[in-house]
Formats: sequence, C-alpha cells, structure tokens
Amino acid sequence: MTTTTPGPARSLPDFPWDSLAAARARAARHPGGLVDLSIGTPVDDTPAVLTQALAAAGNAPGYPTALGTTELRTAAAGWLRRRLGVEIADPLGADPSLVPTVGSKELVALLPTLLGLRTGTLVLPEVAYPTYEVGAVLAGLAVRRSDVPPPDAAGVVLVWLNSPGNPHGRVLSDDRLREWVAWGRAHGVPVVADECYITLGWDVEPRSLLHPAIAGEDHTGLLAVHSLSKQSTAAGYRAGLLSGDPALVRPVWEVRRHLGLLVPGPVQAAMTAALDDDAHVDAQRARYRDRRDRLSAAVRAAGLRIDHSEAGLYLWATRDEDCWTTIDRLAGLGIVAAPGSFYGPAGSRHVRLALTATDERIAAAVERLTA
Repeated sequence: MTTTTPGPARSLPDFPWDSLAAARARAARHPGGLVDLSIGTPVDDTPAVLTQALAAAGNAPGYPTALGTTELRTAAAGWLRRRLGVEIADPLGADPSLVPTVGSKELVALLPTLLGLRTGTLVLPEVAYPTYEVGAVLAGLAVRRSDVPPPDAAGVVLVWLNSPGNPHGRVLSDDRLREWVAWGRAHGVPVVADECYITLGWDVEPRSLLHPAIAGEDHTGLLAVHSLSKQSTAAGYRAGLLSGDPALVRPVWEVRRHLGLLVPGPVQAAMTAALDDDAHVDAQRARYRDRRDRLSAAVRAAGLRIDHSEAGLYLWATRDEDCWTTIDRLAGLGIVAAPGSFYGPAGSRHVRLALTATDERIAAAVERLTA
C-alpha cells in the first residue's frame, strides 16, 4: 500500500498514451498494417435504437436539464432494476438519487471536486484507471493505493472501487464489496464504484455495489457510476449515469447545473431508448465474447499468461518481464498494446490488450501471434 502526497501546485501527470509513439510507429511498419489494441474505444456501429432516437430529438432549441428528463430517469431506474437487481428509491423525487453525466470519465475526474473535497486522501485500487488519480490531483488530494480496506482511515475522504476492473478485468467478490461498504460506513467515507463494464462478465457475473445483497436496505454512503460507451457502442455520445445515496447525488447535481455540465437533450433521448432496450446490449456482448475467445487463445499460444480478465473488455497478459519489453515484442508483430505501468507500479510486468478492434484486425492479431 503506497501513499502519494501532492505538492502545493502539483501538475497533472503526462498523458500516458503519448509514450506509445515509438511502439506505434514500429508496429505501423508491419506489412499487414497496425493492429491497435491499446485503447478501448468501440469500433462497431452505434445501434439504430440510439441513432434513431437521437435524430428524432434533434430539434432541441432549449437547454437540457441537469437532472435528466422524466423519461430518462424512469428508463435508468428500470435498467438498474432489470439488469443489475438495483432498486432506486423514488427516482423521480425532488431529492435526486440518479443523474445523467457527460460520459463516465468526466464524472470520475471531477467527483472529488463536485463533492467539495479539498483536503485528505483518496483511496484507489493498486492497479487502476489513471483518471482516478487525475481527479485527486485536480482536487488537491493525496492518493493511497489499496485493494483492501486500510486499517488506518485517518484523513481518507473518498474510496474508488472498479469492478470489473480496468485494466485487469478483476471482479470483486461479494464479500470484498460488503467489506468495503462496512468500512466506508463505519468511518463516514463515501465508497464509489465505477461499474462501466458491469454488463460484460465472462467467467463470473459481476455484482453492483448498490445491489441489496451488498448495500443492504439502502444506499447510504454509496455511489455507482455507469456508462453506455461500451455496452451500447456509444462512446461518442458521452452518456453516463451516477446513482446511489441522495445525500451524495444532490451536491453533485447542484454543482453540475451551476457549471452547465448538461447532457444534451438529444443524447438524453438516445440514452432513454438504449436503457429501455436489452437486445442491442446482448448482441454487442456476443461480438465481444467471440473476439475474446479468439484473441485469448492466440495470446496464450504466443507464450503469454493471462491473469484475471474474467470480465470487461481487456486481456491482462504477461511474459513475466518488464511491460515495455513485451510492448516492443508485440510492436514487432505490428500489434500495439497498453503497458501495465500506465495503471500503477503494480502493473509494470503486464500489458493490456483491448477487445475493441474490428473482426478483421482481431483476425490479423491472431494470425501474427500464432504464426
């Protein structure tokens, strides 16, 4: 467990993907072209259920509501109940328990600031999406990396969980989730779960932090973040959700409407249609499962071990060597992956390979890895 304390004017870290320029240039020289598995951006078409709803709502001369339309909040509550077994108390009430967000990354980066946290320590996983630390830096908070509730809660003001995790696809057990809930409530520390990959369980079925088997009878001290980027192939729409304890949702909503952090009206209409429809989510899930099956077999055939990766859109692979050595090996095959060091010191011997490439590019990667 490590702790980092920011200086009085600590700057943001370098944007990590810039350091892949050399590997990307080498991979691009491959006769069969570059296979980019480094960034998890969807490549398949956005489903018609979203595009048609977006177009139908295109005449939008007025400002959208920060709280979300009645239709969107109703659809979101229905989706949470139907897909995750989560009950949102009074989603249409005056005390908001869910609000739309401009994607999930914006919310992750700004949540400490939106909650008014100015001093203290933010806890994030040992291997974690870099934006959790960026959010701490922006708010002037220290960072502690830990996969278990720390024995010393002094100064801790917020905890981030990520299950299924990015980059490694690890799913937290029900017991570990309950342990974090009990710890957060005992110490008065909000616990927030980033669940943007929760519909993509492969070897296990991920459970939401807000599920009654985890949270109990209410969501006191808890928040969950969800996104349509992956499950609905709609990263370009910037469509996310924040739900949970109204005492935590309300201040986020109030600051967001002051700042004009509003999800555009046509996007809210598309979100409503997407959250009411399961068929497109299941179809995209099947595409990712097929790509995962093919790519994981090829990665193992190439001599790499895959750790965790039981859910989500990535394979967390290692040759038990420095991650940059593996990155160079893959670049020689025309394949670009993300070095595990992007996600913290504990990831320095792994690479992350994304499933978000076309079937043709996945097939090219498979051929090169197994040749």
